[in-house]
Amino acid sequence: MADTYDVIIVGGGIGGGSLATVLARAGKSVLMLEKTTVHRDRVCGEWIAPWGVVELKRLGLYDDIIRAGGHHVARHISFGDDVTPEEAIAATRRLDTLVPDIPGPLCFGHPASCDLWNETATVAGATLLRDVTVSSVTLGKSPSVTYTRGGVETTAHAKIVVGADGRGSFVRKAAGIELHRDPTHHLFSGMLVEDAHNWPDDLQVIGTEGDVNYFAFPQGNGRIRLYLGISTDNSHLVAGKGAQQRFLDSFKLNTCPGSEHLASARPAGPCNAYPNEDTWTDEPFVEGCVLIGDAAGHNDPIIGQGLSITYRDVRIVSEIMLAGDDCSPAAFAPYAEERAERMRRLRFVAALASMVDCEFGPEAEERRRRAHANRAKDPTLAAFSVMVGPENMPPFAFEPEIIEKTLA
Repeated sequence: MADTYDVIIVGGGIGGGSLATVLARAGKSVLMLEKTTVHRDRVCGEWIAPWGVVELKRLGLYDDIIRAGGHHVARHISFGDDVTPEEAIAATRRLDTLVPDIPGPLCFGHPASCDLWNETATVAGATLLRDVTVSSVTLGKSPSVTYTRGGVETTAHAKIVVGADGRGSFVRKAAGIELHRDPTHHLFSGMLVEDAHNWPDDLQVIGTEGDVNYFAFPQGNGRIRLYLGISTDNSHLVAGKGAQQRFLDSFKLNTCPGSEHLASARPAGPCNAYPNEDTWTDEPFVEGCVLIGDAAGHNDPIIGQGLSITYRDVRIVSEIMLAGDDCSPAAFAPYAEERAERMRRLRFVAALASMVDCEFGPEAEERRRRAHANRAKDPTLAAFSVMVGPENMPPFAFEPEIIEKTLA
């Protein structure tokens, strides 16, 4: 086996696999190192905003994911305790008209995405090694990665090392890149369910009732990814024995017609919870290394931008790598500049969404009522950046005055 490549990618998930596919299809020699033997349900990364679908098309990956079962969602309803169900239904939004030629957000299972991009990458000629433990990463002008597989230690060399190894990135730590973090605001819990055939396959819903912020994103054929946003002192709801049933019982909602079909669905995966906060890096690169996806910093999942962020990262980084042989920090400076502003804007939107939708009690309900009324009167307050892309909104949409106007 060769030990010198154009690119070594540490991490074989969605970001690493999709980048490996794009680079290998363009003729680059790629080694992808993945620590797991099986991609498991991580209760995240299954909803792609329309602007993220645009990135898939630009990468040439859209047809692959559609053939594999990718499912578009065309309608959205915002239910909740601040509006009657009838009013919410009357305000149904079409999602298939927000971005030209994009029929709405795209839903596809996380493990299935990882498996898909692993397959397309290897078919294109990339080398994928699994059950790998990376022990060291040497950067600078002659990057290398030392790893162990099957008891054998190997050092592989490349022009550039890509860290696509998630939030706890080994590569980021080896590169000495600082990760900034906002305080945790709330917890997020999710579970995949199936046999929910009486729920419309083209309808996603978001709402707040009582002490939960609830979400439902259909994946087609009766499979739906459900999420709950809860306060940090309510973690017992989704932890320990009986968590799956308590999670489902939370979808017995008075504010959401048809929610009984969600509450009676059959669990098809684990029920996991994780803290919601934003992280970011000032410069996701050093000499010999660049970071993508969560390794470079992640957005609060309350607005579901993780996959769109990752596919934008993959597109920009792959374009830089395919433009020539320059993998210097200067070559990646435009990526860092664009990503920094993109993540700043998305942090702003997520923070506002958390204040409006994932705080609970009478005061929060009244604040939510004011916010939704203000947004109905002033379209500039609607955070459409989560659908159309943060760069497609005017700069003033991400200034503090917008928070004041929304919550007034």
